[in-house]
Amino acid sequence: MEQPASGAEPAGGAGDAVEALDRPLPEGVRRRVVALVSDAFGGLTVTELPAQLRQYARFTPTRRAKFAGNAMAAALESDTLFRQRIGERLRESQPELTAAVGAGSPPAAADPVDVAAAAYVLRPVGWVKLVAAAGEEVQRADAERADEESRRELERLREELAQARTQTKSETERLRGELDAARKEADALGRKLRSALNEVKRGEAAVRRGKAETETVRTEAAARISAAESETRRLRARLGEAEASVEASRRAAREGRTVEDMRLRLLLDTVLDAARGLRRELALPPSSIRPADSVDAVEPGAMSPKDIAARALSDTDPALLDQLLALPQAHLIVDGYNVTKTGYPQLPLEKQRLRLLGGLAVLAAQSGAEMTCVFDGAELAAPVLLAPPRGVRVLFSKPGVTADELIRQLARAEPPGRPVVVVSTDREVADGVAKAGARPVASVLLLKRLSRA
Repeated sequence: MEQPASGAEPAGGAGDAVEALDRPLPEGVRRRVVALVSDAFGGLTVTELPAQLRQYARFTPTRRAKFAGNAMAAALESDTLFRQRIGERLRESQPELTAAVGAGSPPAAADPVDVAAAAYVLRPVGWVKLVAAAGEEVQRADAERADEESRRELERLREELAQARTQTKSETERLRGELDAARKEADALGRKLRSALNEVKRGEAAVRRGKAETETVRTEAAARISAAESETRRLRARLGEAEASVEASRRAAREGRTVEDMRLRLLLDTVLDAARGLRRELALPPSSIRPADSVDAVEPGAMSPKDIAARALSDTDPALLDQLLALPQAHLIVDGYNVTKTGYPQLPLEKQRLRLLGGLAVLAAQSGAEMTCVFDGAELAAPVLLAPPRGVRVLFSKPGVTADELIRQLARAEPPGRPVVVVSTDREVADGVAKAGARPVASVLLLKRLSRA
């Protein structure tokens, strides 16, 4: 809370113009002045209050003194009219004290702080001296009170010192007795400790002997366990080999039987479709078999991929591919990336695959031939989420297996006599599938056929 200013104030009484404090109010006097203003505050109307104090009009005196103390002190110092109104309320509440202070003869029995606070508010002639005298009286009283407290504190400390000395002496004697007893006990414990150490040494020697014997037994047991585990592993390995051999034999028998059945069934379908096609081309009537039908001879219209190759068509003529796919049970195997990187290498791999598969789906719908498109799985950073189009089988090579090898496996898996056409510009692929009985064609031939569709 700020101290009121000490400069001269506007003329409002006989002494106001010439009398002024040359030092701040003593703290006790200042607190009493704020309390007087706070108590008298409630007797004034809002319009009688300075503008800066009106917001505290509804506060209780205690809260007003706590939150508006600085503002009230400043208003009391600077606003003469406000100070006069506070003085009137003070005269009404303490008429005897204010009359004595106004007359310049305060009662000797009055509290100097009350006298100084009243003089500061009323500002009679000589009020500065009253305030200064009250401040000196308060300081003197505080000093005497401090001296008295110091004397009492000194006496208390002397008594405590004497008690501490007495207590220290008795405590010292008690500790000496305990120290003697502890020394005797330590001597006894030392003897017991030496005896216990001897016992411990003998026990440690016995433990070492037991550990040595245990280690020997453990080593022998570990050797026997190791030998038994080695024999168990050897027997398990032999058992695993036997089980694997039996399982491989069973699987080979099942797979061989399944593959052979599939090859036989597919070859039979090829023969049947070829026979039906031959019957359509020959326009044979549905009559019973004649004896001449049993004569072995070459009938017209039965063509193979090699017979079509002998026709006068260019290797890049799309009509050649149409004739090959028109054969019964024809199977078209496409080297995917070989075709896409020949036709549209500038596209990303994903768009290359989608474009090629879309064209093959249209070609499969038009020709009715079986179609398999093979892509190299080594170029994939992650599994491809791809829904194969209707009529087209999509395969990716496994890790460590190239697309070329997968194409050769597909060609070798077909039964002899089935029309198999492989689309690839790779010479090794063409030579390999030709050995398996398939017909290789260039990638550009398929690209031209797809562009025409």
